Amino acid sequence: MKIQWRLRMAAAQREVWTGTELRRLLAEKAGLELSSASVSALFTKEPSQVKMTTLAALCTALECTPNDLIEVDITPVERPIAPPRPVAELPQAASARGRSMPPL
Repeated sequence: MKIQWRLRMAAAQREVWTGTELRRLLAEKAGLELSSASVSALFTKEPSQVKMTTLAALCTALECTPNDLIEVDITPVERPIAPPRPVAELPQAASARGRSMPPL
């Protein structure tokens, strides 16, 4: 599985070219005040996590959906086929009733 952060592309498609413009839109349309550093980090780096409120504010400000901001590749990972493991033979019971001696 691969996740790609597409905020910069989504913003560019809506003619939002700078972090300053995005920050202004977030404040005006979504009521979210973020620091310049936070907006810059969202704009230039792929975040490891995003708060739902921030995601909703980005969608409101850019008039888009989360699918426009996050691309998820759910192609299954191919794993090499492992050879079958041999089945170990179980030890024979010690008595005719199928019971063995208790452990020492």
